[in-house]
Amino acid sequence: MKIIIPVAGIGSKLRPHTHTQPKALVPVAGKPILSHIIDYLIVNGFNDFVFIIGYLGDKIEAFVSDKYPNINASFVVQEPREGTGEAVWLAKDLLDPDESMLIVLGDTIIEFDLKTIIQQEHSMLGVKRVEDPRNFGVVEPGADGFISRLIEKPKIPVSNLALVGVYFFKKAGNLLTVLDEIIKGKQKVNDEYNLTDAIMKMIDKGEKVRYFDVGNWYDCGGKENLLETNAILLKRVANEKHVMNFPNTIIIQPVSIAPDCDIKDSIIGPNVSIGDHTIIRSSIIADSIIGSYSHLETAVLHRSVVGSDSFLKGMSQSLNIGDSTEIDFS
Repeated sequence: MKIIIPVAGIGSKLRPHTHTQPKALVPVAGKPILSHIIDYLIVNGFNDFVFIIGYLGDKIEAFVSDKYPNINASFVVQEPREGTGEAVWLAKDLLDPDESMLIVLGDTIIEFDLKTIIQQEHSMLGVKRVEDPRNFGVVEPGADGFISRLIEKPKIPVSNLALVGVYFFKKAGNLLTVLDEIIKGKQKVNDEYNLTDAIMKMIDKGEKVRYFDVGNWYDCGGKENLLETNAILLKRVANEKHVMNFPNTIIIQPVSIAPDCDIKDSIIGPNVSIGDHTIIRSSIIADSIIGSYSHLETAVLHRSVVGSDSFLKGMSQSLNIGDSTEIDFS
């Protein structure tokens, strides 16, 4: 079975961090988003990957080749980017139409019972109940337990079952056939070839498609969602073995600190991820992500994301304050 991972997007909601690196390589809980996805699939026994790359795609290819030399990885360029449907269609020459295929979008971290899903008789789409589904593809369940309709970003949602970025197809060829019709017929919606529209076309042609509720879904779109995901995952993956030898420093778990960091006279945590070769002096950092090769001095950071190769020197005061005094530095 082939695993298709589209990672061609520009990640506009995570700017300025995505000006210099793809969204899939933004770190969360000690490693890039893409590593969380690949590691989960490898643990479940899968080794055959196709990455759809575009924006800064050379960095994706270099990262995968360096960090995962033992997987069977192929790279397909999507340029210009015209939707997830086109992204999958571009991989058609690498797919066996009679074999199954799993598509996992490269900007969210999803955990689900993969082995059970691929044993099902029908194609399956991962969903999660959300409060406001208007920014998602939405599933309308049928009375027979199959999906009766899919709608991309509906103004008036028919349900709160949102597609979260994982799609299993029993036969890759069934999806590729309708994608071929849509793309050759230039059937764009909102100037894109949507994967949701292709699946709906499959259903209209008689394909039986079910949905399943994913176990955990971690949204990495935008700064606040990224920090929330970082905090949740740190509670599961934080490792204390590299955080005990920093001079005059207090570590408040959970944190993830690369083993080659240089930290002194600081308070770190909770919910902090710090990348490789970072130097921190006389700082207080909580609920934040700090990139690799950064240098922070006298910084007080809360709910912050600092990119790699950054330098930040904060304000330091020496005060002698008398009675009944109020000072506001904001």
